[in-house]
Amino acid sequence: MIKKFIIAFIGFILVVAALGAVKAAQIKEMMGANFGQPITAVSTAEATVQEWNPVIQSIGSLAPIQGVTISAELEGAVTEILVGNGAAVEKGDLLVTLDTTIETAQLEAADARAELARLQRSRAQELGAKNTISQSEIDGAVAQYAQAKADVAALKATLDKKAVRAPFSGRVGIRTVNVGQFVSRGTALMPLQKLDEVFVNFYVPQREMPKLGLNQAVTVKIDAFPEEEFTAHITAINPVVDTATRNVAVQATLPNPDERLRAGMFAQLEVVLPQVDRLVVVPSTAVAYASYGNSVYVVETMKDAEGQEYLGVRQQPVTLGRKRGDLVAVLEGLEGGEVVASAGVFKLRNGLPVQINNKVQPSASVNPMPDNT
Repeated sequence: MIKKFIIAFIGFILVVAALGAVKAAQIKEMMGANFGQPITAVSTAEATVQEWNPVIQSIGSLAPIQGVTISAELEGAVTEILVGNGAAVEKGDLLVTLDTTIETAQLEAADARAELARLQRSRAQELGAKNTISQSEIDGAVAQYAQAKADVAALKATLDKKAVRAPFSGRVGIRTVNVGQFVSRGTALMPLQKLDEVFVNFYVPQREMPKLGLNQAVTVKIDAFPEEEFTAHITAINPVVDTATRNVAVQATLPNPDERLRAGMFAQLEVVLPQVDRLVVVPSTAVAYASYGNSVYVVETMKDAEGQEYLGVRQQPVTLGRKRGDLVAVLEGLEGGEVVASAGVFKLRNGLPVQINNKVQPSASVNPMPDNT
């Protein structure tokens, strides 16, 4: 009885061992030569050498080439508004008129006094030629005529100031007064701005000032037109550095023939410097960012402990430079031409087997255009 039990036990052990050997062979076949290392799918990109112009990044705002809020120089009631809101006007166009009833009557009286003074001067000069009046009387008549003419000129100037005209060509905004409204001296009537060109005002750190020069190109992006880039050129650099911020004010001029850009718009801009740098660049998604140092994973052929070749990743520390769009420059660590993992780097580790799947690639553009549809 004991003998049969021992034989049965040994047979059971042999069956379990055989099943274990078969299962181990299956696992080994599935895993290939790299036991315990799952094959991870990654997308890849090539580290390329590109020529980049250095840029100085800043933010700023748009301002009109010429812009004023037209105000009343004299007090009076508004009798007529001759332009509509948002209308284009030319220099000298009549915009608003104020009541001139009193001034017109005063001018007629002043004209009459001036004419009388002229006649009195003429008579005095005739009598002076005959030596019938003194020279002082002649001088008094001449002075009275000059004073009368000055009174007429002053009233005409007052009438001109009550006819408000455009000081330059441009586009008026929304008026702030109505017909019949009494306005005091200095009351705002309407804004007027010249918009065929606009200024881009921004600041740069004082250390960047030696790199700036007149007529340098400035790339401008406006939130209202996210898919467009505008090109301005530097036209003025402030000779004084702000002592509070140690920044220098810079002004660029931007053509605006369609008047789409308006004063006060926020602008993101880059000053393009003339020199060219040759840099190794990779997609930003290829970088594994870490507090102890950044790195990329280079995809290359590797050997396992048994000397068999497989496709794996090698962690390569890198020193990063500036970014542009979806790309980042690598200052140290890559020579160019390496194939790096461009997505999923957070799940990689040094020596991990991978397989390449580039059916879906992350964006890698210098000027990415997000899809807002």
